[in-house]
Order: sequence, then structure tokens, then C-alpha cells
Amino acid sequence: MDSQQILGIFAAAANDPLGYARAWKDRTGRPVIGSFPMNFPGELAHAAGTLPMILQESPDPITVGHGLLFPFYCGYTRSMVDQAARGDFDVLDAIMFGDHCVQLLGAADAIRVQLTQTRVIFFQLISSMCDPWTQGRSEESFAALRAELEDLLGAPVPDAALHDSIRLFNRNRVLIRKLYDMRKTGKAPLRAAEMQHVVKSSMIMDKAEHTALLEQLVAFHEQAAPQAQPGMRLHLSGHFCQAPKPEILSMIEDCGAIIVGDDLYHGFRYISTDVPEIGDPIAGLARWYLDRNTGVPCPTRVQNNVDWDAYLLDAIAEERADGMIVLMAKFCEPHMYYYPEVKEAFEARGVPHLLIETEHESMALEGLKTRVETFVEIIRRRAAAA
Repeated sequence: MDSQQILGIFAAAANDPLGYARAWKDRTGRPVIGSFPMNFPGELAHAAGTLPMILQESPDPITVGHGLLFPFYCGYTRSMVDQAARGDFDVLDAIMFGDHCVQLLGAADAIRVQLTQTRVIFFQLISSMCDPWTQGRSEESFAALRAELEDLLGAPVPDAALHDSIRLFNRNRVLIRKLYDMRKTGKAPLRAAEMQHVVKSSMIMDKAEHTALLEQLVAFHEQAAPQAQPGMRLHLSGHFCQAPKPEILSMIEDCGAIIVGDDLYHGFRYISTDVPEIGDPIAGLARWYLDRNTGVPCPTRVQNNVDWDAYLLDAIAEERADGMIVLMAKFCEPHMYYYPEVKEAFEARGVPHLLIETEHESMALEGLKTRVETFVEIIRRRAAAA
């Protein structure tokens, strides 16, 4: 199987996640458990013999969900409620909800009302990441989540199975990080939409199946010669829950930019951190939860020795990026609250950046294209004058 065939499989799963889940369930006869982003440990559900999948924003217009959630909620939460109201989530045997955003809590309540026959499991993770009790509280949350899964499925989730799942998920993350590294050097010249399909499909597909395909894809690019990448090197930042629209990613590249790094959820944020493979697996998952915020800081968590703006500046320097485009989902409160700090830090350092607000509904791409073209030209002229 060549690289384009593998990327085609990833794109198919990314573009029809619920269709993939239905086919998997028909083939295996095993349960499917959906979850909201960002901190659900899929290893737990996988070790229980289910398909864990992160629920994705639908590209379809919001229809019946309009009357179930406030219009000033973000596109991701409104899409979740709309899909539930349309019956699209009938394939799910349970849904896991976290608490990292007020809007997600509102969406969880609306979905509970719509899906009366679907088990809805809520778990709360401590948001203060550097207190002495954070590790212990996180272990308690994941232990409770494990107990909920065992009650749902009527069977224990053994430590041995959980260790196996942790090793498999870690391998999957390692392979995607290899693609990120090769992308920076030109050995894996994947376009932004292709890279998004790689990550997004990992959130959806059977992890063993996805990992086997990744092994082939990485091997293919390891044998290939690096390719020159003309254009302005840019970092993409933002979008904590939903994937940016592929047409926006393509538009940015068509303006003369090369995406060499990101901290998107459907990107490096998702695969940044591995789970310790030795010791108590629940303690390891708690450690993963804490380490993720050190690896790629999140504005929904509180940690006084970590700054997202400092991380972004360091990432841009490491990637040799010429600037950054911030993709902010409309009405995303955590991002809106933190962005002024990012803006101030970048202006103080003299690093160019451009803010683009994205919406679930249709967007005027021609207007955005003009802004991106202007941004790329400004960077080009600065470089020429330096």
C-alpha cells in the first residue's frame, strides 16, 4: 500500500467518523464509546474492549439543534447537540464528558435530554495543575472513570489490558510525532489538511489498525529524499476542540505559506505526551494528564510555572517559523480570555502573527485569503529588509 492510499484511508475516517464507527461495530459486535475533547484517556475504553472515539464537529449546517443551545455557544458544542438531536449518535453505547469548558457542560446537559437511552458518564478533572494534591485527585478521577466503564460493560478492566493499551497508544503517538519531525525537514512534505487527517483519524479509528498504517506511512517517508519547501514557514495555533476546516488550511498554504508546526488539538497537542508504561496504570494516566499541560500548555488549565505564550515563542524558534497564524473558534471563551497575553508577548518580541476567527457556519474565504496574503507579504518584506 502506498502513501496516498494510506492517506486516503485516514481521510475517509476523518470525513465520516460515525460511519467508520458503525462499520467497526457491525464488524466486531463490540461497543463504541464517544468522548468530548480534550483530556479523556482513550486507553481506558480501549482496554475495556471498546472503540474509543473523540466526537467530531459535523460539517453539516445546524438545524434541529438551534432551539436546544444558546446561539452564542461555540460551533463545536452546537454541532454536538445538533448531531444528538438528529439521531446521529445512535451508534454510541456511552458518551464521556469532561468539565474543561462551561459551554461543554451546557452541551452535556442538552445531550442528556436527547439521548435518554445512551449512558452519559461525566468525569471531573482538577484544573489546578501544580498543587501537591493534583496527582492524587487526578488518580481518583481516572479510577472513578474506570469503575464507570466496568459498570457499563459488566466486566473488569484488568491492569494487564490497560498496560497493553497504553503501549499501543504511545506507539501511535510516537509515529505521528515522527511525521511532525520529518515534516519540518521536508522528508514528509504533507500538506496541512493531510496532517490533520492523520491526527483526526487517530481519534476515530481502531488504534491497532491506525498504528499499522502509520508504520507503513512513516517507513515510506523515512526512505524518501527531503524535498525543498519554498514559502514562508508558519506555526498554526488554537482550536482546542474542533478541527479547522480543511479549506482554511489549504487557503493558507495557497497564499505561499508552509505549515511547519502547530499546537492545534487536531494536531501536535493531541499527540504531544506519552503515558508512563511502568507502574500503576491509573497513576500513569494521571501523570500523562499533568505532563500534557507542561508539554503543550492549555488555557483551560491553571499552572503558575507554565505559560502558553512562552511555549509558542519557543516552538516558533525551534521550528524556524517566520510567524504564526492564530485560529480562534468563535465564542471560545478560554481562548478569548488568554489571547491578549499571546498578542502582547508576540508584539514585545517582534514576532509576526495574525488572528483569524473561525465559525461553524460558512466563512468568506476570499476576504480571509486577502488578509493571509497580506500577512505573508509583510513577513517576506521584513525578511528581505533584515
